[in-house]
Amino acid sequence: MSLDNMDPTSERILRQLKTHGPQGSTALAEALGVSTEAIRQQVQKLLDETLIAGEQERPSGAGRPRQLWSLTAEGHARFPDAHAQLAVDLIASVRALFGEAGVDKLVDARRDENRRQYLDTLTGTRTLADRVRRLAAIREREGYMARAEKDGRDWLLIEDHCPICAAARTCQGFCRAELELFQEVLGEEVSVKREQHLLAGARRCVYRISAKKLVKTPVSLVD
Repeated sequence: MSLDNMDPTSERILRQLKTHGPQGSTALAEALGVSTEAIRQQVQKLLDETLIAGEQERPSGAGRPRQLWSLTAEGHARFPDAHAQLAVDLIASVRALFGEAGVDKLVDARRDENRRQYLDTLTGTRTLADRVRRLAAIREREGYMARAEKDGRDWLLIEDHCPICAAARTCQGFCRAELELFQEVLGEEVSVKREQHLLAGARRCVYRISAKKLVKTPVSLVD
């Protein structure tokens, strides 16, 4: 069953857990604007279908720890993965025919094509905030469930889903190329660092984007 064929409340629960991580029934009810009882009914169905699993919240003081719900591997699989098996098979074929050098060329070609498209879309942006927001919009359209958030003086590019996850697991050069791509299109005056990585066990990918500090060159008073 795809998300399109699910009960609307169940679909919204899965999306809420996908984008915000583990949550309890009360928090889900408040976020979705439905009754706690309605959430409990749909949660039970999702548990029966092994799309979600329960976990105890770590105790932070007195009181009974809450039950939190999170997506299982089957739950994550309900979100589009950009023809996962086809991508994996094509990478395997390229590797068999041309070796790792051929795979690297494939990754670089994809990065170069994306660079042209991204730079065209970012043309005319004047500030870092504009560039990050527009980059997030591009990634959202590509299926990464992306958004930009301000964090102090920095910006965070948050991607709650990876539509090429299966391909990236087969060839992590895609992840390396994406980080390089973000740095290139956002400009040399900023620093881009990946703080959370889905393939490293995180539930999403998060990039911290910071303006580089300008280093003033001291002026010599001696000719």
